[in-house]
Amino acid sequence: MKFLFKIVFVAILCIGCQQNKSTKSTNNKPKELIKVKYAKGFDIQDFNNSKKLIIKTPYPNAKEQFEYIITTNTDRQKMYPKGTLITAPVQKIVVTSTTHIPMLELLGVENTLVGFPHTKYISSKKTRKLIANHSIKEIGVKGDLNTEILLDLHPDIVVGFSMSKTNKSLNLIEKSGIPVVLNGDWLEETPLGRAEWIKFFGVLYNKEKEADSIFKSIEENYNKAKLIASKATKSPSILSGAIMSKDIWNLPAGESFVAQFLKDANTNYLWKDTKGKGSLSISFESVLDKGKNADLWIAPGYFRTKKQLLSRNKNYSTFTALKKDRLYTFANTTGETGGSIYFELGPTRPDLVLKDIIKIAHPELLKDYTSTFFSKME
Repeated sequence: MKFLFKIVFVAILCIGCQQNKSTKSTNNKPKELIKVKYAKGFDIQDFNNSKKLIIKTPYPNAKEQFEYIITTNTDRQKMYPKGTLITAPVQKIVVTSTTHIPMLELLGVENTLVGFPHTKYISSKKTRKLIANHSIKEIGVKGDLNTEILLDLHPDIVVGFSMSKTNKSLNLIEKSGIPVVLNGDWLEETPLGRAEWIKFFGVLYNKEKEADSIFKSIEENYNKAKLIASKATKSPSILSGAIMSKDIWNLPAGESFVAQFLKDANTNYLWKDTKGKGSLSISFESVLDKGKNADLWIAPGYFRTKKQLLSRNKNYSTFTALKKDRLYTFANTTGETGGSIYFELGPTRPDLVLKDIIKIAHPELLKDYTSTFFSKME
């Protein structure tokens, strides 16, 4: 179930950036470092007349970082290398992952979105209305960006994400003079670290205070839910994942952000002591030996129903959680065009994800709460 742990919502959108950007030095010294509490992948420095956005983890295992100057002074273009200056507030933006959509909406700037690759994956009703009235153009073709359409949109900035350093499409966009910024929210290793990337968008729109306030509210809600879960008298044992190929079962590693959710929900995740921040690939026999009698089975792959699950492998019937009807999935919560609401909204609202898991594991603690993402598998 690698898709769950990487939270890369549309794998075909993976794009990269070849040019390593480093800004020229200025006489201004940063007044302060705008506080980034949980996220490891970016920093923001505040200067007298501008801000510096530093992307520290643009792609997996990156050994370089990218720097951008965010300013309201368009006359300063000549001071910096091509592509490193971004004029704020951004008026027209292209983003490439559904994880970016909720952050734009929370900041109230979704109307600045002019292009997105494979718009069918967007679930938000608000943004789908913009797609329906043609305010947002489709810029995806067979897994790639349609650079011709994108360049015709004349965006101020393209926000991408990447699995590696290079990409021909983005090189072309950069050569045209459009800044390309890699967003590494999906590489964060904690739930709150991913949510904190709203501050990345905040600086692009001169909405740092709004972004900070929104994040603090999410953080507060998350910690309140965690405190509620700590009062549970029992910690149900948890099985997760499913067989993804042949006889190999994929499930969250013990140091992954998914395992963190399960820990904060006061559950006993059976693989909590394993190493790794992504997913584990384990034989069916090993999972059966350890997880056969798990109390709950949360997120069993892409499967929507027990019938569908069993049609793939009858041996799933061996697990107690299936026998006792204790399977919970996010796969049935989708937008009108089939996009996953969990993949889109979950990274921005980890407080809601945590509450969902608490509702499953300790329903007596959240009697009046209605789940946002997860539902019992029928």
